[in-house]
Amino acid sequence: MHVIATAGHVDHGKSTLVRALTGIEPDRWAEEHRRGLTIDLGYAWTTLPSGEQVAFVDVPGHERFIGNMLAGLGPAPAVLLVVAADEGWRQQTTEHLAAVDALGVTHGLVVVTRRDLADPAPALADALARVARSSLAGSEAVVVSARTGEGLADLRAAIDSLVGALDPPAADGRLRLWIDRSFTIRGAGTVVTGTLGEGTIRAGDELVLHDAAGRSRHVTVRGLQSLERSHDVVPAVARVAVNLRGVPAEEVRRGDLLLAPGAWPTTAQLDVRLTGEVPDRLSAHLMVHVGTHAAEARVRPLGGPAARLTLPSLLPLVAGDRLILRDPGSRQLHGALVVDADPPRLQRRGAAAARADVVARQGSRPDLGQEVGRRGAMTVEAALALGNRVPGGSRPAASVARHGQWLVSDAAWREWADRLRAAVQRKAAGDPLDPTLTLEAGRAAAGAPDRALLADLTAYAGLAVRDGRVGLPGHWEALPEQVQAALRTLEARLGDEPFAAPEQRELQALGLGRREVAAAVRAGRLVRLDDDVVLLPTGPARAMRVLAGLPQPFTTSEARVALASTRRTVIPLLEHLDGRGWTRRLDGSHREVRRPDRPAPS
Repeated sequence: MHVIATAGHVDHGKSTLVRALTGIEPDRWAEEHRRGLTIDLGYAWTTLPSGEQVAFVDVPGHERFIGNMLAGLGPAPAVLLVVAADEGWRQQTTEHLAAVDALGVTHGLVVVTRRDLADPAPALADALARVARSSLAGSEAVVVSARTGEGLADLRAAIDSLVGALDPPAADGRLRLWIDRSFTIRGAGTVVTGTLGEGTIRAGDELVLHDAAGRSRHVTVRGLQSLERSHDVVPAVARVAVNLRGVPAEEVRRGDLLLAPGAWPTTAQLDVRLTGEVPDRLSAHLMVHVGTHAAEARVRPLGGPAARLTLPSLLPLVAGDRLILRDPGSRQLHGALVVDADPPRLQRRGAAAARADVVARQGSRPDLGQEVGRRGAMTVEAALALGNRVPGGSRPAASVARHGQWLVSDAAWREWADRLRAAVQRKAAGDPLDPTLTLEAGRAAAGAPDRALLADLTAYAGLAVRDGRVGLPGHWEALPEQVQAALRTLEARLGDEPFAAPEQRELQALGLGRREVAAAVRAGRLVRLDDDVVLLPTGPARAMRVLAGLPQPFTTSEARVALASTRRTVIPLLEHLDGRGWTRRLDGSHREVRRPDRPAPS
């Protein structure tokens, strides 16, 4: 399916033309029929000669309903610009073309109607001259009479060519549906309609309903219709009616959205670039029209075509989105391209001018190198959500490296490494007994956002990670000389009596307090069996050689005698051997040495 909006001055035959093309009355309200004036958005559809289906969003032409017109035009990828042969180009035609141009719509047709009432040539020539100065430059033109049917076959053929030139639909994109109607159907409940520009919607989907106040709630798709036919799945581009469970119709308004959960970041501040002629002065408050949403925004000119908008509530917008800025007083319209939906704070003198230069040069999508560079790091998910393209590989952009799910600028990486190395060096100099940092302390010292980055960062910084700690290579084994001397004394004693674990008072007498013992354990000079029992690292293996010579199974008492030790040492030693899978406990008093061919107990 394809979706096309109409545009043009009031009473130039837009609704009549849609009715002639589709056989469907687009005006839905009795007031519209009574006054012969389109007030709100209308909808109709038909099948083209090629078999393609096209839906029309018919917009009001009167200046008092410009907000409704912009809501219909906003999500549409193509437009029929209608001019009456008997009246020619009018003020509202200019305003509608300005809106089309502001939105950057490049696909359209110029349709001169009422050829039965006047010579269409002057109106056609004037319209083409004006359109040539807009985003619709080069559009095909067709002359028709909806009353007599003249030219309708040509118009259908031209529409066929138009939809054939439209960009392929982004059916696999992130779902974002701008709602243009909400109503209740007896027995079904709340139904909302809109133009699905990207993504695919399915019956049973859990979606997020985001309202104009920036609030979100989860809803369920109870059912789907498109062109008054039920569907289980509707891909973009399409007009769609969505039956929702979880919200009453009176709590949904035009301008609200249905979103794929977790797919869209929200923002209340945008840096934009004006896409048309830059006015000498922008009003401090302008109406912002995007999709079917309209809200008053605070405007801060940055310089040249760049401006910062502050919205009254959060909206799911990204770089590349197009807006219309409307001044209700002067009736001026300005097109704006969202350049950054997560702009930096402007605090220093001259920051606005510098930012204006960036905004003026930025393309329709953000520059990944710039975005990562000014943040230092961001996740791949966050970069994609903001509209960045993230190529694969370890270097997705100049001066940006990928580390797992993180994108990090080279400058930030070097700075983190310098900070981490300096912090470890300070720790080693100030505390020789504990010269390393925990991973979390290392992350905090570096300023890195995620501990998962430390594996790569420590290697880059020339540091080592062991047992969950970061240190200088060799510093785990480096101990102060007085501790080394005490350990040599202890090692000599345990060399003769390997299972005579020293008491705390004996360790203290050697000058080995708890911190010194902990340092010796980290350095691999001692093995700790529990809080009060330490042996040489060779102790467990020497114990196994003794225990393997006992009749199997053996008791704790038999082990104590064979090892010439005490229960204080033997019980934690046996538990240590159990934990390593070298022995296994059979019952409350018996163990056995596990043979290599016998699997460890489950």
